[in-house]
Amino acid sequence: MELNLERPLLFFDIESTGLNIATDGIIELSFVKAFPGGETRVKTWKIKPWDYVNHCVIHINPQASEVNGVKDEDLVDCPKFIEVLPEVAEWLEGSDLAGYNSAKFDLPLLAEEIERVREYCGTRLKDEKSAPKAQEMLSLIEKLDLHSCKMVDVQNIFHHFEPRNLRAAYRFYCGGKDFENAHTAEADTLATYEVLKGQLDRYKEPTEYQPEVLKNDVDALAKIGARSKTVDFAGRLIEGEDGEPVISFGKHKGRTAREVWNTEPSYYAWIEGGDFTLDTKRQFALLKARFQKERKEALNRPATDDELQGLASKFNTGKLF
Repeated sequence: MELNLERPLLFFDIESTGLNIATDGIIELSFVKAFPGGETRVKTWKIKPWDYVNHCVIHINPQASEVNGVKDEDLVDCPKFIEVLPEVAEWLEGSDLAGYNSAKFDLPLLAEEIERVREYCGTRLKDEKSAPKAQEMLSLIEKLDLHSCKMVDVQNIFHHFEPRNLRAAYRFYCGGKDFENAHTAEADTLATYEVLKGQLDRYKEPTEYQPEVLKNDVDALAKIGARSKTVDFAGRLIEGEDGEPVISFGKHKGRTAREVWNTEPSYYAWIEGGDFTLDTKRQFALLKARFQKERKEALNRPATDDELQGLASKFNTGKLF
């Protein structure tokens, strides 16, 4: 069954130097873009993982090399992520996202690489020679909002109906055979695309043992197995029932970010200096700026009639407290 799409759905997969989102980098990125009407386009980049702070290569963890087969010497002549980002942005534009286990790893790592470029370009604005190009890149990044994209995680659907791995999913939904070149980004991405179409075929009608139907609709697909809506990709902030961001870890777990800002603003400085992803730090910084703006506006607005009446009552009794 072909996908029922109103706008492009961009399948993607990442191979990386390791599994630490805050410190590891992308070494291979593959996109399969499915368009309304059935057209698909494929693009894969080999990327030299780069530390923009120390101006050096991020070395591939040997355990990662055992899985993806890529070694440091294979990427010597490849571009850095900052060099392919303009093309990556073109592929991302106007698309929803899909992948296999991508909501927990690939998407946060992609966002982290973008934030690294943002931070690096911010430092280059003071250099007269590099400032124009840095500003151009920053303007490009400002248009990217991965948080607003719908995310269809095919693994969530798979585990919801048939809890196994990608190889088993391909055998199960796509004719009983293994696919070649597993654990290369392009093969995994193409397999994920075929698995989702196979899932739609398999669960289009209810059965005695499986009464639930899988709807051919990105909104419905994205909701299956989705976690609580997160504010940052690492899940340090989640949306509460009223839409207020809530801290999900540590001593302030369960408290709103607003409440913590009002009672312990130094906590935000701790986040900024801590071992957190750049995306997490950015979301806390955006909340801090919002709360500061709201406080400033509240201090500058005229007092309401009720507030004036309450103040008058305190003076009339001779007591302020």
